[in-house]
Amino acid sequence: MDKKENGAALLPLAVFVVVYLAVGIVLQMKGTEMAFYQLSAPIPALLGVIVAMIMFKGTLNEKMETFLKGCGNQDIMIMCFIYLFAGAFTAVSKAMGGVDAVVHLGLTFIPPQFIAAGVFVIAAFISISTGTSVGTVAAVGPIAVGLATAGGLNAPLVVAATIGGSMFGDNLSMISDTTIAATRSQGVEMKDKFRCNFRIALPAAILTILLLLVFGRPDTVPAVEHYKLEIVKVLPYIFVLVAALIGINVFLVLTGGIVFSTIVGLCYGSFNLLEATQNIYNGFSGMFEIFLLSMIMGGLAAMVQKEGGINWLIGRIRGVIKGRKSAEIGIAAMASLTDLATANNTVSIIINGEIAKDISEEYGVDPKRTASLLDIFTCIFQGLIPYGAQMLFACAFIENLDSPFSVIARCWYLPLLALCAIGSVFIVKDKKSA
Repeated sequence: MDKKENGAALLPLAVFVVVYLAVGIVLQMKGTEMAFYQLSAPIPALLGVIVAMIMFKGTLNEKMETFLKGCGNQDIMIMCFIYLFAGAFTAVSKAMGGVDAVVHLGLTFIPPQFIAAGVFVIAAFISISTGTSVGTVAAVGPIAVGLATAGGLNAPLVVAATIGGSMFGDNLSMISDTTIAATRSQGVEMKDKFRCNFRIALPAAILTILLLLVFGRPDTVPAVEHYKLEIVKVLPYIFVLVAALIGINVFLVLTGGIVFSTIVGLCYGSFNLLEATQNIYNGFSGMFEIFLLSMIMGGLAAMVQKEGGINWLIGRIRGVIKGRKSAEIGIAAMASLTDLATANNTVSIIINGEIAKDISEEYGVDPKRTASLLDIFTCIFQGLIPYGAQMLFACAFIENLDSPFSVIARCWYLPLLALCAIGSVFIVKDKKSA
């Protein structure tokens, strides 16, 4: 293995992060809505590739060969196609009314006096089923704020519960792009990462629900509309969750989910067969940005690694890492800082995936733990930063909100998750030497 170290080789990655962050900050200062999402991530990533092409040694053909091998890496390609299938399932399931069915089911069976805790549970189920925290916030947020207003409940608290539940599900979902990126980058099965992740997230979720039951009771119990229950429309989500947990190949799981949702949609008249195919393609299209970004970052990472940039970074990290525990803390810190810079948890995992894998191999960190830590800490900060999509969407539903920090201060689940994750670092036993 090539052990060449060259810190300057990290410059192309730094160009990507700095440009992406700088544009977001400038637009945020100008008051642009969704400032950190105005510049599509593949553009600064491509700028990083151009810098790498200019500064790295070798002929253009040699550098292109390295870049394309990285783009076409088997793990990158598998990850990209999982994105496409997950997008198709999400799109066709939403079109057949699955998201509304889940919300209505939750609101029917959760007592209205437990609105805040109920919203957390509903958001968690929708997010774990659909794999999207932003989509969950968009679907549940307006209903949650309406119930809070009717019951005299603190609206920022209910919105914070929505964000917390959404991040709980996004962190655990089998079809979330964060799960896909974390597991593929570390070479582990989704079900194994889920089990590892669940043991950390469940205590935080239980504590959050207890807090919401105590402090989230409305002044008056609002009248909740009686919805028509359509259990059949919830079944495709349950199928995908159960099939993934028992270890069925992810492509078979997602294909089965797409077929299941399509059949339900056709039977209920939600769309015809031609419209179903259009929904599937729209799902593909919705994943284009992350598909392209994953390929570009795969190629860029391969170039940086060949030039010794990854080895240099690992060498610096080794200076402060003394064993498995400090290695896990280091992986969590890298993931957290990258998300603070990029405001995108999937991008953060992709950036840190290869570095985290090398560190975990060097210091005996279980790959399942590495995948879990990457996903957990990027989700924690993604849900808390005021310029993240989840917080921006959620705060938009509250009229006359003084500051997003009134919501952030009530996002109890995310700091509790951080405490549980950090605590797990010191509870997990080190591997015995062979």
